[in-house]
Order: sequence, then C-alpha cells, then structure tokens
Amino acid sequence: MSLSFDVFWSFRSPYSYLAAPRLLALTQDYDVVCHFRPVYPLAVRVRDFFDTVNPLWPGYLMHDLPREAEQLGLPMHWPDPDPIVQDFTTMKVAKDQPYITRLTRLGAAAEREGKGMAFATAASARIWGGVKDWDKGDVLAQAATEAGLDMARLETMIANEADALDAQIVQNEQDQKTGGHWGVPLMVFDGEPFYGQDRINSLVWRMKQKGLKAR
Repeated sequence: MSLSFDVFWSFRSPYSYLAAPRLLALTQDYDVVCHFRPVYPLAVRVRDFFDTVNPLWPGYLMHDLPREAEQLGLPMHWPDPDPIVQDFTTMKVAKDQPYITRLTRLGAAAEREGKGMAFATAASARIWGGVKDWDKGDVLAQAATEAGLDMARLETMIANEADALDAQIVQNEQDQKTGGHWGVPLMVFDGEPFYGQDRINSLVWRMKQKGLKAR
C-alpha cells in the first residue's frame, strides 16, 4: 500500500511556491500519495494579522525569498496582481478577496480531480514566476492544461459547487491546526508535522523509515 501525506498550502505563500516543485517530484519519484489541502493565508484568516507581526519580519522576508529562490534555481517576483487585496500603506486587508478566493477554490477543485499538487505547482510558477496579469486571459488555463486538467471543468465546479469547496477549505484549515502548525507549507505524515519548504528532506527521511520506496 502506498504511503500518503497531507500538504497544507497557500497560493499567497512564496514558501509554498518554493516547495511545490519538490513536493510534486516527490510523488513522481516515490510510491507516495500527496493529499493537497489548500488553505487561505493567515492575512485573510486572522483579523488584523499585520497588527501583531514583528516589524523586522517584512525586511527579513525580502532578504530570504530571493536567496532561497536562487538556491533552488527558481524565479521570484512579487505577484502582479497580489493574490490578496491589501493596502500596503496601512497594511489593512480588504474584506472582499476575489483573487485568493478563486485560486483557493480552484486548488480544492483540482484536488477533487486528483491533481491538486500538479495544479498548484503550475499555477504558482506563473503567479510567483513573473507573469504579469496572471489572473487574465488563459494564464491559469495553461497551468490547468500543464497539470492535466480541463480548466472549463474546474470553472464549472467553482461556479456550481462553491459552498462544498468552501466547506472543504474550512475543513482543511481545521485539520491544519490539528496537524500541529499554523503556517504553510505544512506537510503532515503519520500524525507528524513538517513545517516549511526546508523540511521536505526531513519528511522524505521519515517516510523512508516507514518504508517509502522509489517508483
């Protein structure tokens, strides 16, 4: 029987983007199933989130992200448009969030089709990889095709089954807390949490202890 793990993931998280290709490759190289569990970013979930953030954090982020991306050989550009609607002068996050809502629902729909991680990898490569106006035209449709999905079918699902998809996202967020961490990307294997894109090697090491085999 194949091993399996959950990954709690946000389309607004640059570290989720950096982790995505390796998580997808993990399912291709090893006999393991990834349950893709999209969640909303803390900036949307937690009211006044930025009021409690350490002021040193944004500056460190701007040093760390390009460094990590360069090390992994991935492009890194802040998304245009940003997946969340936010006033960067006041840091206030808008109540209406059309971009991240659509993306998160698309991710949940893609997982229903068994290709959540593949879609997240392809979509985030465009969102964080420097594609301007990723929300327009056929940019996300191209990502869906790359993941082996039919964008028209995904769009129909998020139009007709929004409530069910939202319920799944809420369940993902609850299960993320149960998994043992609040951040993303969070991988949970056999009840053990592995937080951060720099813990994938630890995840593989643990799974090999539990019988993980190469394909």
